[in-house]
Amino acid sequence: MRSSNEPPRPHRASRGHSSYVAAWCACAAARADAACGLLGSRAADDPDAKNITSVTLDELRLLGWTEGRNIQVESRWTGGDIEVRHKHAAELVAMAPEVILAIGSGAMGDLRRVTHTVPIVFVQVSDPVGAGYVRSLGKPGGNAHWFHAT
Repeated sequence: MRSSNEPPRPHRASRGHSSYVAAWCACAAARADAACGLLGSRAADDPDAKNITSVTLDELRLLGWTEGRNIQVESRWTGGDIEVRHKHAAELVAMAPEVILAIGSGAMGDLRRVTHTVPIVFVQVSDPVGAGYVRSLGKPGGNAHWFHAT
């Protein structure tokens, strides 16, 4: 526990980001040359998008995965453009990755429209049960997997 006098730790990403990256990577560990996708709604040059991408690659390295050596990470950021998001979702699924990380409801919705077989780990989705992405949070079923970091 940090004392009130201690300076704040440097911010790289929220604890949730590194936790879901670790969970996402664990899903990809099925092959020695895994391919993973990431679909998010921010612009690629947004500081948060850059941070998520950087933390993702850092966490992968800590787990023994090096991009270009034994894992390929395909990140797609849509800048909030719905048509671009539709296009990127289809592109990622066509690559037949081991797993796709969906960040946000829009990304999750588009991915579910184009695949029911590629595993999707999703975060930052407000009501996945109500939206029909999963049967329940405890037993999601299908190819959608909820991850919540506290």
